[in-house]
Amino acid sequence: MNAAPLTYRVTRNEKARTAAERDAILANPGFGLHFTDHMVEITWDKAQGWHDAQVRAYGPLSLDPAASVLHYGQEIFEGIKAYRHADGSIWTFRPDANGARLQRSAARLALPQLPVNEFVESLRQLVAIDGDWVPSAPETSLYFRPFMIATEAFLGVRAAQKAGYYVIASPAGAYFAKGVAPVSIWLSEDYARAAKGGTGAAKCGGNYAASLLPQQEAQAQGCSQVLFLDPVEGKYLEELGGMNVFLVYKDGRIVTPELSGSILEGITRDSILQIARDRGHAVEERKVSVDEWKQGVISGDIVEVFACGTAAVITPIGQLKGKDFAVGDLNAPAGEVTMGIRKELTDIQYGRLPDRHGWLVKLRD
Repeated sequence: MNAAPLTYRVTRNEKARTAAERDAILANPGFGLHFTDHMVEITWDKAQGWHDAQVRAYGPLSLDPAASVLHYGQEIFEGIKAYRHADGSIWTFRPDANGARLQRSAARLALPQLPVNEFVESLRQLVAIDGDWVPSAPETSLYFRPFMIATEAFLGVRAAQKAGYYVIASPAGAYFAKGVAPVSIWLSEDYARAAKGGTGAAKCGGNYAASLLPQQEAQAQGCSQVLFLDPVEGKYLEELGGMNVFLVYKDGRIVTPELSGSILEGITRDSILQIARDRGHAVEERKVSVDEWKQGVISGDIVEVFACGTAAVITPIGQLKGKDFAVGDLNAPAGEVTMGIRKELTDIQYGRLPDRHGWLVKLRD
């Protein structure tokens, strides 16, 4: 690790969008469709460690065709948002947790670990230049995509000795433009998201690539997302393609699959667990079988199910579908517990409720 904080070199984008062009994008940004004018880049090599930190114009990367990331998949990423509060200030949510998870992902993929303080500083540096890209409309945000790739040109199978860390940012509109609505989930019985001892607990591109085919299968069945089961016995809930899952029982218990080494430790997941405890719910992290979900919905013991992640925050699940069954009611309204937790979490993120746990970090006044 570097003994002293990195010093950033800033090069302004000479082709930055005008205020009018930016405002037109912010009026209807969608998700992941548009990008700010600048990006962060930090270089690492085995001899020098982290160095040459810069904010530069958003644009293509130059990679040697033999770069390790292209052949052996040494790549990790994060997802985190910036929120504009009512006074115009810009904040982010639990960046230390994202930075620590990036380190864990790096360790699993044999990549260098960026210090957490430098992870947070990289967000602050980008917002210092592109803060005007943080939208102010209700439930909008600026989505950061920090990522790290192996850049060494070498075809031997070993950990790369050169890497690059980058941050790009994209304004994000309200995830549910017409209001929060329950979705239908497809149960994948033929595919596993990750294997025991694999990379499931790391946030790396390969995990998501493996989910795309079953996600297509889900969409063909009229479902919004795919649910994966454990890779050993094939009967316990793991997670969706990119979200953790929760079940709410009629006695007030909130249950989520325990971290198994193949489940991503979601920052939103952890925040929900804390909020649920604050609200007086009994919280259980344990194995949950798909049969428990099915029978619980049929018997009325399970009254709400929802998924969570950075992009959507919390998504109600109305129906679980498989090859020969469907349980739940897609037309039922979102549950009271689900929506109560969602409102409290987003109210904290946008500064509408006190931050009792010290989760918010200011990026710019």
